[in-house]
Amino acid sequence: MTAWLDTLLFGIYPYICLAVFFLGSWIRFDRDQYTWKSDSSQLLRAGSLRWGNNLFHLGVLTLFFGHFVGMLTPHAVYGHFMSAGAKQLLAMAVGGVAGVLGILGLTLLLHRRLADPRIRATSKTSDIVLLVLLWVQLALGLATIPLSAQHLDGSMMMKLAEWGQRIVTFRPGAVELLADAGGIFRLHLFLGMSVFLIFPFTRLVHVWSGFGTLAYVLRPYQLVRARRLNLPAGQHHPGQRHTL
Repeated sequence: MTAWLDTLLFGIYPYICLAVFFLGSWIRFDRDQYTWKSDSSQLLRAGSLRWGNNLFHLGVLTLFFGHFVGMLTPHAVYGHFMSAGAKQLLAMAVGGVAGVLGILGLTLLLHRRLADPRIRATSKTSDIVLLVLLWVQLALGLATIPLSAQHLDGSMMMKLAEWGQRIVTFRPGAVELLADAGGIFRLHLFLGMSVFLIFPFTRLVHVWSGFGTLAYVLRPYQLVRARRLNLPAGQHHPGQRHTL
């Protein structure tokens, strides 16, 4: 791959995706709050939704936090108790299990959305595109496991993590770290960034609300007063009978 294309895809494109991700989410929440929802189709048919939804969310949330912590945590933080090779084995094991769970759940959800006429009729194009994109992304992630098994010293994983850390900290030299990365690793990175790019335009925005619920831990208690306590003196409380 030529140097200019490498720079475009892995040096400039990440910032385009992050800018659209944050600004697009903020603008959509500010202008179209009524579209800020998961658009659940459970009322149409709940059968396979329960299995597919639970498997998908369990797998994807594990992968998200695993990638977030694994890629953005400097090696110096954990290097004194875990080697790069041990971290890679852990990532392969946990990521493999989570990836299988996620792709099984996503397969159920995709089949349900395409095979059920009622759900298909109420689906948006963005719903199907999103499911297909996530399915391909999970499949690529699983495909990287056999490739990672060919270099168990963790060297490639360290380069990928360093690339992510340099991108989010605006440091130079990120693109050069991917010079030895294979095509599957590159495509996996590209699709992963593309998920952030389309995020504000899909039902994925409800993920923000999931994180927003953590604010309830710090929110003050609500004080609820019954209306009957504010009635003027001498009036009967609701439910009491008048006596003659």
